Amino acid sequence: MLAIRVIWSFCLIVFLLLGSGNATAGELSERLANFPQWEKLNSVKPAVGDLGYPNWMAGSWRVTSTLVDLVAPLAPNIVTPGFAANRRQLNQPVSFLVRFIEGKPSASNLKILPGIDKKLPILVADRVFNSLNLARAYLGDEAVLSVKVDPDSPNRQITLLRGERQLVSIVTARATETTPDAQFITTEVFQQLFKGGATPYFNSVESTTAYRQLATSQPRIEADQVTAVYLSPQDPDYFAADSRPVALYRYRLEFIPAQ
Repeated sequence: MLAIRVIWSFCLIVFLLLGSGNATAGELSERLANFPQWEKLNSVKPAVGDLGYPNWMAGSWRVTSTLVDLVAPLAPNIVTPGFAANRRQLNQPVSFLVRFIEGKPSASNLKILPGIDKKLPILVADRVFNSLNLARAYLGDEAVLSVKVDPDSPNRQITLLRGERQLVSIVTARATETTPDAQFITTEVFQQLFKGGATPYFNSVESTTAYRQLATSQPRIEADQVTAVYLSPQDPDYFAADSRPVALYRYRLEFIPAQ
């Protein structure tokens, strides 16, 4: 059961890993509006380099994440392990700290944000801090030993768990979109490999998130996120799924400044 909880919980991590690559105008916002009628997204581009965030996300935040809906589109024929158990998380808020810090712009950032000064820092996620806090919020301090990010690629991350288990997450593709009402929408696709059980477990995950800065007396951000789980080619039901998601999870995210 721990393996299943880890795989599901880490679907959330991608909302802290924003990306470059522009989607067709309106495609991502339309995708969120069409939930749960989803097909596999094809307009994403390969993930290269580190990732820039809007300046209004700078600093440290306390995030409250609440699962508000979950759907198994191919049930009862295909249901992912742990889906039924995940219903216990419905409407149960989980809180943790995240922060966004200065980083160096990559070639992909410079291409997407014309006019950016190559010498100026950009805003990036503190990946180790964010992912470690997220993992421990869901799995407990004792279960999570550490988080490591590949020094040669911010898109590859390893989470070490007690009992010689580990989760390898690799962001492979992404897209972003800014809407006329100033929402910042992202999609990331990543591969997950859970090692340490009797057999390795693979899957593919896509997360689409719309962030919006609220006009209040103090800085606040809200976000709507949908995480879709797809079967890997190693799964015996892979061809039956026909590139459709086998599980969809919708979250409400609320950011307030950390004290």
